Amino acid sequence: MKILHLDTNHELLISQLNNLGFANHEDYTASKEIVEAKISEYDGIVIRSRFTIDKQFLDAATNLKFIGRVGAGLENIDCDYAKQKGITLIAAPEGNRNAVGEHALGMLLSLFNKLNKADAEVRSGQWLREANRGIELDGKIVGIIGYGNMGKAFAKKLRGFDVDVLCYDIKNGVGDDNAKQVSLVEFQERVDVVSLHTPQTPLTLKMINTAFIAQFKKPFWFLNTARGKSVVTQDLVEALKSGKILGAGLDVLEYEKASFEQLFASDLPEAFKYLIQADNVLLSPHVAGWTVESKEKLAQTIVDKIKAKFC
Repeated sequence: MKILHLDTNHELLISQLNNLGFANHEDYTASKEIVEAKISEYDGIVIRSRFTIDKQFLDAATNLKFIGRVGAGLENIDCDYAKQKGITLIAAPEGNRNAVGEHALGMLLSLFNKLNKADAEVRSGQWLREANRGIELDGKIVGIIGYGNMGKAFAKKLRGFDVDVLCYDIKNGVGDDNAKQVSLVEFQERVDVVSLHTPQTPLTLKMINTAFIAQFKKPFWFLNTARGKSVVTQDLVEALKSGKILGAGLDVLEYEKASFEQLFASDLPEAFKYLIQADNVLLSPHVAGWTVESKEKLAQTIVDKIKAKFC
């Protein structure tokens, strides 16, 4: 079987696939059109998020047996059409879930203790102790929306704190010892922190908007290490201005390109200008699952799943 690798990944991925007898070809620079013209030669492709695998591409891939996506989400693939064509879809949420859990916890603790604000002030010569008095996580109710690999990893990280953890998910029976599954109504009545861990689907696009935020009984802190397009940024900014949202940790943004590799094509939106100036907002460039360890684990997960299916 011939595999075409469209994004660079940990070296073990190609090395181990070679050892399993696969023929591995690499093309990290050609346009989608050029790749599409030769994709019929391949039995499998391995991709991160370089371009969209759409119906036209899949029609050209006449011998394709699997698509390996080195990451958690599959939104850059027309999954329904791929399945209709008998193509196996392989993702690796197990590979970076721990990294995402740690990143979410780090963002929350930094926000509670104003670490990003205090650091900038000390570097500029200001020593403002009272202005940087923090709050403690103990005693808070942390709510997780989307209780799959990433949500469960975050809940596990919270076990060392004296907190109650609630989860809301469209699937029933996902709660465990680390988080109690509740209805959306109870979730919105009780939580102090909301952490988003949902995939990008038609149901989750623009899910965090003014109407949704208004349903929460208490002001809350918000974390998003999932997908930027699940949040209407302007509505988030209005909630930050009003105090309905007390602070936000955002690893992903609505304005990201589909490849996740770039942010803006032109001028900065007004809502983003507010975010970058706000003391109670912490931003990172879609790196929650982007650790040294997760790079290796993601690649290993893909190899293991290809081996289990095709060897």
